Amino acid sequence: MSKKSNKKRKKLLKSLKRGLKNPFSYLMALVLALIVLATYVVYKTETKTDSGITGLFDAVWHTIVAVVAAYYDFYVKSVPGRFASLVLLLFGMALWTVIIGKITSVIMDIQSKNNRGLKKIRPMKGQFLLCGWRNGFEELLETVLRSNPDITPDMVVLVNNAPSQQVEQLKENMEFKSVKYVAGDFSDAETLKRAHIESASRILVIADSGNGKSSPMEVDSRTVLAVLTMKNMNPDVYISAELLDEKLAEHLRLAHCDEIILTQEYEHSLLATASSGQGYSNVIKSLISDDSDTGIIVSGFPANYIGKQYQELEAYYSKKGESQVLVGLLLNAGNYQQMKKDKLEGSCNEPLLTPAASYVIPKYAKSILVCTNCKS
Repeated sequence: MSKKSNKKRKKLLKSLKRGLKNPFSYLMALVLALIVLATYVVYKTETKTDSGITGLFDAVWHTIVAVVAAYYDFYVKSVPGRFASLVLLLFGMALWTVIIGKITSVIMDIQSKNNRGLKKIRPMKGQFLLCGWRNGFEELLETVLRSNPDITPDMVVLVNNAPSQQVEQLKENMEFKSVKYVAGDFSDAETLKRAHIESASRILVIADSGNGKSSPMEVDSRTVLAVLTMKNMNPDVYISAELLDEKLAEHLRLAHCDEIILTQEYEHSLLATASSGQGYSNVIKSLISDDSDTGIIVSGFPANYIGKQYQELEAYYSKKGESQVLVGLLLNAGNYQQMKKDKLEGSCNEPLLTPAASYVIPKYAKSILVCTNCKS
């Protein structure tokens, strides 16, 4: 008991010392002393008049009403009493001005921190983290939301080092009003904690060159570091990351990144196929449409087809009579952590196009479909 009381005493002494160092404490003490003095003057002078103040309780009540409500409950008649009541009224007005100013300041500070992404967002579950910034970010965000109907704007958390004015301008769009924002380096653990990465379900990391002075290798190195940090903090989260160069792709695989987007390689392949004059670019554009119901769709199928032959699954989709064609299977669909738990072999999310009719469909496979305005 003595140890506990000593701790409490020390804590109290520290609080007192901290309060004595604050000039505002002395100001408040002076104001309180003047209010007490004014109350005493009212009590001593007005009890001798017919103002209605007959005792200490009436004088204290007069003070409370004057300070809190800014009016007089009693009509004071003596000159000292009137002067003291005026002091109480002025102190009350000043006190409320300070309180309202402080409340306004706190609200404005909270709003400013929210706008600048400096405040930790409220705990969420299953949120989508979009890490990085680039020119045309608004169009990218629109496409992400259009391609993922299961993601609503209030589930999106932006994590980047972009100028706060640009993010505020983005959020002026009513469609993105509810999007959350965390300012900071998305490869930094503290920044990711503020975004509640531990409860995130999916993350998209885009190649962020920052001020434009970073080399492609520096940008990609930062992406690899970010994925390593994210997987360490939340092994179950599904991460798609963009690389500018293929050189660090193997590092991302070792970091157990679930999907790797090689932007420049895709661009080069698209240009090369377009050069053939066969209209490949138009075909590819229609296949990767941002419409969630058109183009290439990855979809689950009834569990009873696991262990059956591929031709049986083809027959299943043929009977559905919808505008969709089965073109293959996505093997080990999910993320690396799930593969590790189930001791599966092979790569995560590995596509197998047009397998043999007798191919046996394994566990954790999904259908790869080409659809036209159909629900998968």
